[in-house]
This record gives sequence, C-alpha cells and structure tokens, in this order.
Amino acid sequence: MSPIRKRHKNLGLVELIAIAVGGMVGGGIFSILGISAAMIGFLTPIAIIIGGLIAMLAAYAYVKLGVYYKDEGATYSFVKRTFPDKPIAAASIGWYVIFGYISTLALYSYTFSSYAISSTAYADNEWIRKAVAWAVIAIFTIINLWSVKGMGRIEDLMVYTKLIILFIISVLLMEHGQTSFNEFVHHLIQDAEHAKLLHILIVASITFVAYEGFQLVINAVNEMTNPEKNIPRAIYGAIILVITIYVVIALGALFAIPLENLIKGKEYALASGASKVIGKLGEALVIFSALLATSSAISGTVFGSSRQMAVIAEDGYMPKFLAKRNSQNIPVNALITMALLASTLILVGGLRLILEFGSITFLIVSLLVAITNYVIRDKTKSSSYISILSIIGLTMGAILILYYEFTHKLDQMLFIIVIYILLTIGAYWYAKLKKRHLQNNI
Repeated sequence: MSPIRKRHKNLGLVELIAIAVGGMVGGGIFSILGISAAMIGFLTPIAIIIGGLIAMLAAYAYVKLGVYYKDEGATYSFVKRTFPDKPIAAASIGWYVIFGYISTLALYSYTFSSYAISSTAYADNEWIRKAVAWAVIAIFTIINLWSVKGMGRIEDLMVYTKLIILFIISVLLMEHGQTSFNEFVHHLIQDAEHAKLLHILIVASITFVAYEGFQLVINAVNEMTNPEKNIPRAIYGAIILVITIYVVIALGALFAIPLENLIKGKEYALASGASKVIGKLGEALVIFSALLATSSAISGTVFGSSRQMAVIAEDGYMPKFLAKRNSQNIPVNALITMALLASTLILVGGLRLILEFGSITFLIVSLLVAITNYVIRDKTKSSSYISILSIIGLTMGAILILYYEFTHKLDQMLFIIVIYILLTIGAYWYAKLKKRHLQNNI
C-alpha cells in the first residue's frame, strides 16, 4: 500500500455507518411497499425482517473477507485474491458489480428528480426530470472530488436527518391513521391464514434488494480508522438500523393508507397518505425525506463504486485511465466516468429494466462472495455453519427472485441475459489482454 493511502484516515464509525445506510436507504423501500402489499398485504413487515436477516447472512462474508484482506476493491478483490489463477472470474465479477452500481446510481438520481419536481408545473416534463437528475449526479461527483472528509460530513447530515424524519412521519401515520391497532392485528392474522409461504419468501427476496449498499463500507477501507473493529460494527449496525426504519415505514404505511391505495400508488403512496392523514406538511416531509434518501444513496454509491472501479483498472481489467488518483487518493477519472455512464443511462431511458439487472446482480454477487469466504474460512476465521447457512439463504433468494422475474417480467429476464453476455465479453477481453501482457513480461 502506498504512503499516500496510509495518510488519509478521515472516516470514523459514524461516517462509515452513514455511508452504508446512505447506500441502502434510497428509493427502493417506497417501491417495494406496493409490490409487497399486493402479494402478502399486512405481512409486509415480516417479509422486510426476513429480507434483512438474509442481508445479515450476506454481510457475514463481506465482513470476514473485508477484515482479512483490507482491500478497497471489496467484492472484486475478494475473488481476485482468493482465486489468483482464474482472472476471468475476477474480471467478470468486477464488471458485473460496477455496472450494477451504475444502474442503481442512475435510478437513485432519476428518483430524486421525480420527487424534486413532483409538486411543480414541470412534474410531467421528461427532459426537465432528466436535467435535474444529471445535475444532482454532477453535484455529488463534485463533492466527492472535493474532499473525502467533506463527503463524510455531508453524508452524516443527510443520512441521519432523513432517518429522523422518516421515523417521525411513520409514528404520526400509525397514531393518526385509519387503521387501529386491533384492526391491524386482525388483518395480520387473516393474511397469515391465507398467504402462501412461497409469496412471503419471494417478497423477502425482493426486499433484500433494498439492503444493497452495506458493502460500500469496505470500499472506504483506506480512508477509515481501525478497520478490524469498524468494518463489522459499521456493516452490522447499519443493517440493524435499516431493518428498523424499514419496518417502521411499512407499519406507518399500513396503518394510514388503505391497502388498495398502497398497491396502486406504489412509491408515491406514502406521500399521498401523509397528506391525507397529517396534511400538506406531512406530504412535504415525505418528499423531503425521499430527496435526502436518494441524495445520500447517490453520494455513497459514487464514493464506493468509483474506488472499486479504480482498483479493477489498476489490475488491468478495465481501461488504465480509470486508475488515476489525486494527492488525496481520490480516483478522479473513475468518479467522472461513473457519473457520465449513469447520466447516459438516464438519457436513453429503460431504468426499470436496468434496475432489475442490478437487483439480481446483487443477490448473485453476494452468493459468490459467500462461497469465496467458505473456501478460505480457515483464514478468515469464519464459522462453517454460518457460511453454509449464508450460501443456502442467498441461493434460495436468488432462485426466488429469478422465479418472480420469469413468471411476471419475462422481457426483463431476456434483457438481463443480454446484458450479462455483453459484460462477460468485455471482462473476457480484458482478462485475455491481461494474460497476454503477463506472458510477454515473462
């Protein structure tokens, strides 16, 4: 590790938790509420908790490998260093992860824009919406280029403010909503009697997508203090915090908003529900918290993914210019490239399809990381039982979400397959160039 990387230790536990929570709490939870309500009704909070437990299982491998390797390349570097004789494996997973981050960055920015102009005369103007999305990407790219410490402090402010607002709104909705506690329990029991276990597990697998982002903590390993303690504390602490806030949001929505409206309204149902229950101020607070949620998700994703892209480029599996860093160890070209690619996705549209790719990628990549950790469990001092349980849980989650895609969105399945083929070709090409370069230097 270079001296430059050792000098800048600007991120403590509070900032690291903020990065993880910021990466997880984006716009996903609002969309998931509508899907979940349609499939399992008042059992939604239970599915959210199960999804969080699956995320904890996925996090176990990330924590163990993160502490063992202390490599900001995270997912990519774990595979590369564990299987040094299989460059195509490392290259492929690197490309998959980066493109997954690009797709979620584009979606977060687009969601931010949708909320930002929702109450204006330009709410239905697609070009205004895209322009605002481009602007917010540019702003957070500049912040990340400016200073790691500055990014950390801004992330703290956004993340913890949005959590407080969401918690307050959800409690108010539960207190003043149309459904009493006894009615809620009655509906819960009814749904439990009629719901199929398969549907609950499918929703839990879909909900698991809303926990994407905790691994961004490992991308900051070179800027953090005491990684041995702070990696597990930040990741596990952030997931527990996010499970809590998601359950509270779900309860608030179910208490305040009729189920049919929640199903129909999807991500905007919480805002409209708040307006009806606690007035325009409630709607404004929901919109404001959504803007904070997407903002912190954008910032955290730009920060972590750009560092992972730089590491992959340094190893020769992506264009070399992406590896350039400034005196603060900030990967300048990778940051700018992430912003440009995400902006391009917003320009061409099709974000919902791309999001599905990112969702499935997160499940599959988490499974591969769990398998990687199991292979070297003696070195990482991992429990065989927990490692096997992680592999089983993530395998089931991947199968269930693929089953859901196949039965509900076959066109998206086909699109995802095409994207995977193209990314694999790109990864194979650079892996081949890397191999040729090594052979020429022997």
